[in-house]
Amino acid sequence: MQIEIRNDSVIVKGYVNAVERDSRALPSPKGKFVEQVRSGVWNDAIKKSDNIAVLLNHDWNRKLGSTKDNLKLREDNIGLYAEARVYDSDVIEKAKNGKLVGWSFGFRANKQSWGKTDADMDRRYLDDIDLFEVSILDDSRTPAYYGTSVEARDNEEVEIEQRFVQDSIEIINTNEEKQQDTTENRDIDTDLELKLKLMRLELEL
Repeated sequence: MQIEIRNDSVIVKGYVNAVERDSRALPSPKGKFVEQVRSGVWNDAIKKSDNIAVLLNHDWNRKLGSTKDNLKLREDNIGLYAEARVYDSDVIEKAKNGKLVGWSFGFRANKQSWGKTDADMDRRYLDDIDLFEVSILDDSRTPAYYGTSVEARDNEEVEIEQRFVQDSIEIINTNEEKQQDTTENRDIDTDLELKLKLMRLELEL
């Protein structure tokens, strides 16, 4: 996850999920399993919905935007890539204090298949999903975060699954860069003024 801090916003970028790769072991009533998202599934999910939300910690009361305005989603050869420009002051403060820890996503599995790993653990393949939201998580969520919630969707109760994506965090503070640039420009201006003064003195002599 890359976090770029601006004057009035933060731009959060990174991969929400990698396709065709096993997740960490996930719990279930039947025991642990790993999960893979098939290539193309994210692209289909994005096409099916023109209003995928970006939330803080899967909290619909903390909606930070959507694909209708400040969230961009795409699938490439690695997986699902997200970029969101967030103006929420609380999120900006968390970014400055290093409190943002990664991406997560909430989805419903429409079609799935099962297999086994080399270690004989169950492997679930997601073949078709509905993607409702991607979330920016803060440090109140643990790296092993996994959960479900029940939400009302299209006049029915739908069980939404949630996944955490652990990633390295890179913070870029563009405000500091601008201040540094301004200082450097000021130094250049000072040097020019000194050179001009010297030239005037030489002419007078």
